[in-house]
Amino acid sequence: NAGKFLTTDASTASWATVSIPAGGITAASQWRLNTHHTGSAEPITSNLEVVDTDGYGSLGSAMTESSGVFTFPSTGYWLIEFNAGFYCATDSRYNCANIETTTDDSSYDTAAKSCTNIAHTYSTPHANTRASFLFDVTNTSTHKVRFVVMTDSHTTTVYASTSINQTYMTFIKLGDT
Repeated sequence: NAGKFLTTDASTASWATVSIPAGGITAASQWRLNTHHTGSAEPITSNLEVVDTDGYGSLGSAMTESSGVFTFPSTGYWLIEFNAGFYCATDSRYNCANIETTTDDSSYDTAAKSCTNIAHTYSTPHANTRASFLFDVTNTSTHKVRFVVMTDSHTTTVYASTSINQTYMTFIKLGDT
């Protein structure tokens, strides 16, 4: 009875083969912006790195990045999250984190957008915002993602670090397409 399980219908017990469904999370990773910059970046094209500190762990095949464009290692349903941190010494009404996707490796559309404001009422006027999108990647050659930060002030700083996540991207493959 190797490979079988004991089942019952409350009156009779028998051995049966049970199929265990495939699935589960098979890939997960994080990237981050590693250098502060001031103003908007439409899109972010540089100073990106794989997270590598404080016990960071990734799962499965890694995302790849070139000039700010991220390529998925496999097809499937991917959860994409983008967290952006901002600082401004004055009021800043419009600070956004955008996720832009393409399905033709050419034209990008805003798939998700999250905005926040900064009111200079405290001594440390910071704000964070997070956008997320569930992307059905059916072709790794044509389905790609990039990230945008937009501000209404040329003096707003987008926070970044090479040792902690401040402005960062998370990629989790939830299942197969």
